[in-house]
Amino acid sequence: MKERARQRSVCESAVMSAPTSMRASKAGHNDVGHRRKREPAGALATAYLVIYNVVMTAGWLVIAVGLVRAYLAKGSFHGLYYSIEKPLKFFQTGAVLEILHCAIGIVPSSVVLTGFQVMSRVFLTWAVTHSVREVQNEDSVLLFVVAWTMTEIVRYSFYTFTLLNHLPYLIKWARYTLFIVLYPMGVSGELLTIHAALPYVKKTGLYSVTLPNNYNFSFSYHTFLIITMVAYIPLFPQLYFHMLWQRRKVLGHVEDRSKAE
Repeated sequence: MKERARQRSVCESAVMSAPTSMRASKAGHNDVGHRRKREPAGALATAYLVIYNVVMTAGWLVIAVGLVRAYLAKGSFHGLYYSIEKPLKFFQTGAVLEILHCAIGIVPSSVVLTGFQVMSRVFLTWAVTHSVREVQNEDSVLLFVVAWTMTEIVRYSFYTFTLLNHLPYLIKWARYTLFIVLYPMGVSGELLTIHAALPYVKKTGLYSVTLPNNYNFSFSYHTFLIITMVAYIPLFPQLYFHMLWQRRKVLGHVEDRSKAE
């Protein structure tokens, strides 16, 4: 029963993931129609998940330390992205394993929803920030990188301690509280970065396919990025208010008790 409760806790808390354009998909994890009913992970799977989450926590801590060291050395926020570019790409891409975890059943979450969530960040990392090098000096990149870093350190720590059945209240509180600031901060950084990339994408025709061609097919990456930005409008408030409701559900009774005392 303790194992089942622990796995259910990990699944329900997944909606509080780091800010990103497509994180709204995680809201559906609490809907019965979207949740896959699986047996809790065995001891071997649990051990693997603990190791995975510890490594990911350490990785994002490396990114955080790298940012601080670069800032202290330069005395400026400008250009800090280059100091953490490689570990950021590595550990953000490493989150793709979370899709595999769902696919093989060791994490009780939807493969489609988790894939949508993870790949949205991978998309911003590789298809925008990496591909349009002109935006890498933008302050907006640092904005979402800092938001992601703080969020992921807390998120992976939360998963680790939950799997070990020893979750400190401070980690739990941070998991369900810091998003209030970090989510808008991350979303703002992402939108501003995509917007900054638009002129360069349009000028170079990056990833676009024009007619005529043998396949009689055209694709405008510039238009695709605009559509992506517009998608934030319905997704952001929906997820944000769901996360506030989730916070009230998890922490509300504790805060109410504190006020009563």
